[in-house]
Amino acid sequence: MSKVKLSREFRVGLLAVVAVFVLYFGLNFLKGADVFKAVNIYYGTYEHIDGLVPSAPVYVKGLKVGQVEKVEYDFSKTTSFVVKVSVSRDIKLPKGTRLELFDDGLMGGKAVQLLYGTYAANSVFHNSGDTLSSTLGGGLLAELSGSLMPKIETIATQADSLLRSVRLLIDGETVQNSLNSLEHTTAELALSSTALRKMMQNEVPAILSDVSAMTGDFKLISANLKGIDFASTIQQVDITIRDLNHITTGIKNGEGSLGLLLTDKELYHNLNNTVMSADKLLIDLKTQPKRYVHFSLFGGKN
Repeated sequence: MSKVKLSREFRVGLLAVVAVFVLYFGLNFLKGADVFKAVNIYYGTYEHIDGLVPSAPVYVKGLKVGQVEKVEYDFSKTTSFVVKVSVSRDIKLPKGTRLELFDDGLMGGKAVQLLYGTYAANSVFHNSGDTLSSTLGGGLLAELSGSLMPKIETIATQADSLLRSVRLLIDGETVQNSLNSLEHTTAELALSSTALRKMMQNEVPAILSDVSAMTGDFKLISANLKGIDFASTIQQVDITIRDLNHITTGIKNGEGSLGLLLTDKELYHNLNNTVMSADKLLIDLKTQPKRYVHFSLFGGKN
């Protein structure tokens, strides 16, 4: 059996066809298109498309059923853009279905969704190639803005009222007086801090020097106290106290002159009578001195 010998040109051509085939299917695969799945083509017209690009997804109630195939434009018309979309052939679109352009996510991407019209068992469906009614949807950002704007306006009004109240409070006399008092207190604190700094620099070293001298004196006194024989001193004090106790006991018992003076009543009465007699004698001497003293320059009578 003879082998078929292929020429170099044929092999190059075959390789080019395979490469084009692989490139076509690869690009469609990256776009998310299934080239082996039958689709229907529909059109929509828009005045502006807000950044819609080919290969953008087409949804039905959140389910991806196709993609945007092509965006054509003619700026001489009011509806300048014609959007071509492909939808899986098993998706039937009843009459009245609308092609809506909306925001796909928070990043601002655009997508298309199919909004069904009245669906019934006897509904009439669109055919491939029909032009659908086109609308512009608000999208997620528009819904968020619509729900948030009233709240933001309310918050802004409340914030404005709060700022006015704060401004009235700041401009009021009470706050101004408080600020003036605070300023005065701050000035006094600054003066006190300056005075304290001067005292720390001038007077505190002298005080510390005096304290150091007193500490030295206390050390000297402590050293002197250590040299005192407290045991001998206490013993002498004890002996003195015992002697005083002995003397006191003797006086109580009538021993000695002082004891007799304190305990002998007769001696007390005698001393008292003697003092009274001496007192009378002094009074009589004072009133009649001639009775006791005789004095004459020329001599006197017997």
